[in-house]
Amino acid sequence: MANPDLSLNLSFVRTEMAGATPPPRGERGLANWLRTNLFATPVDAALSIFAILLLVWFLPPIINWLFINAVWTGPDRSVCSTTVQGGIQPEGWSGACWAFVNAKFQQFLYGRYPFEERWRVDLVAALFVLLLIPLLIPKVPRKGLNAIVFFFIFPIVAFFLLVGGWFGLRYVETPLWGGLLVTLVLSFVGIAVSLPLGIVLALGRRSQLPVIKLLSVIFIEMVRGVPLVTVLFMASVMLPLFLPPGVTFDKLLRALIGVALFASAYMAEVVRGGLQAIPKGQYEGADSLGLNYWQKTSLIVLPQALKLVIPGIVNTFIGLFKDTSLVYIIGMFDLLGIVRQNFADANWSSPQTPATGLIFAGFVFWIFCFSMSRYSIFMERRLDTSHKK
Repeated sequence: MANPDLSLNLSFVRTEMAGATPPPRGERGLANWLRTNLFATPVDAALSIFAILLLVWFLPPIINWLFINAVWTGPDRSVCSTTVQGGIQPEGWSGACWAFVNAKFQQFLYGRYPFEERWRVDLVAALFVLLLIPLLIPKVPRKGLNAIVFFFIFPIVAFFLLVGGWFGLRYVETPLWGGLLVTLVLSFVGIAVSLPLGIVLALGRRSQLPVIKLLSVIFIEMVRGVPLVTVLFMASVMLPLFLPPGVTFDKLLRALIGVALFASAYMAEVVRGGLQAIPKGQYEGADSLGLNYWQKTSLIVLPQALKLVIPGIVNTFIGLFKDTSLVYIIGMFDLLGIVRQNFADANWSSPQTPATGLIFAGFVFWIFCFSMSRYSIFMERRLDTSHKK
């Protein structure tokens, strides 16, 4: 028989979880972070001290060159050959000539695109950002519609706006394009085309059909066996030789095709690695459900494979974005190419101009590449379900 006193008096039983208590004082704060991350062991302490000494040694001259002794505005190279206090600078004086970047900034963005038509480039850039941001934020609804507009409708609108010749817009030939405009066009088209084409090539290489597998292997190995410079040279110089008389392609279009095909071959190997990492049980489970090949691939296998190879995919995107600078060899001027072209301007010929221009171009490339890298880390963490039961 149960004890009636126990059923009436339950005050000793906790009805709510105890609240979280702060960690001990010695386990929090700046001192704990330094001890944990920089001075956990004697080796860590020695390496940290060595790194701090290197920073103390190198940072002050770099900061002086980039900011303190730099010249920010001016009409020509004369402002980069005199100190702030006046007088001629000594030989070997170091100080960034940001006046050169400031004077050429519009050209670095648009190339030789007509000044009165640059609003079209700005409009395309605004549409690109407005469509890309909702696509990157997971909580924004209607991702499918957003993706259709971004990858299919936006390129058509951008083509009509940038090229012109329709709807009363002035025609702007692609040789006038340059700077960051060309870099972003090449990278966007290359990324948008290389991922789906790479997936198709990866599936083709794993296909059980001999002809499809052989064609996929030949394409991937041939493209991966030559440098991008060769592909661009073939697309720009050799391809017109094999076309019928009177048939030609725009140089930018040829570069776009070459960059997209080159990146798709590398993307195919990245995706194939993800497909091979999927356990055999996933395929067998899909077969037991009666799914056909395309249902099994699109609903079960491919989503898991792409999640596994996000770092490799983004790494290919970053490499593609940086490799766009190679179009300089076929007479196209991307951001780096337009910066280098302006080194020959006699009005800005000074020892500080090349280093300043290259640092500016490198910083722009770093911003885009770092942004892609950080977003890939965010997506990896969001899609990581290994901790869930």
